[in-house]
Amino acid sequence: MARLKIPSSLRHTAVLVALIGATTLLSGCNAMKRLSEVGEAPKLSGIDNPTQSPDYRPISMPMPAPQVAESNPNSLWRSGARSFFKDQRASQVGDILTVMIEIDDKAELANTTERSRTNSEDLAVPNFFGLEAELTGVLPEAINPANLFDMNSANSNRGSGSLDREEAINLKVAAIVIQVLPNGNYVIHGRQEIRVNAEVREVQVAGVIRAADITSANTVPYEKIAEARISYGGRGTISDVQQPRYGSEVMDIVLPF
Repeated sequence: MARLKIPSSLRHTAVLVALIGATTLLSGCNAMKRLSEVGEAPKLSGIDNPTQSPDYRPISMPMPAPQVAESNPNSLWRSGARSFFKDQRASQVGDILTVMIEIDDKAELANTTERSRTNSEDLAVPNFFGLEAELTGVLPEAINPANLFDMNSANSNRGSGSLDREEAINLKVAAIVIQVLPNGNYVIHGRQEIRVNAEVREVQVAGVIRAADITSANTVPYEKIAEARISYGGRGTISDVQQPRYGSEVMDIVLPF
């Protein structure tokens, strides 16, 4: 039974077409979803438990040796409390606290580097076992043994760079304690979505805080958050205009120049 031989060039073309088709389908899923929302405002995400997300991973960090708490049954003052009645600060999973994000950073950096080097090498063989005269018979042109080898080189490099960055963010985000670590630190996560016309602004904050850094007003500054993850962005018609097209992003990645 005869077999049909497919040329290697045709096989390579088929593989390339298959890869392009797969890429188109993957990008097409998002494109179809966006096309189905044409004429409508972006939908807000549902309020879900972040620990139930498929991407959620419990945080595991180095913990100190456990300490036995000392009880004072005859004392009216409770360890860690700031009130005789009740501590209003977040202290357990599900409690809410406010994260104060006040970023006003400015960085300026200028650097100039200049380097130059000049080399000169001379080699003379006035006496080479009496055979210096025979070199003219070996080399195609007449040579001078007193100046047999001469090399000069020069190199000069200069580089300069500057950085001027300024950013300011002033936000207040309510976060939820989603995990209490064995040493008493809290893992917090907060997200806000604000829709204005056809644009949704998203604010997310996550990280690890100490119970002692929570103020009496139940707030914590962002600089007290370890492993802080702060995100401020959006989606909608304005973000679509600011986002490069898929073709432009692919060309930027693929093209070597």
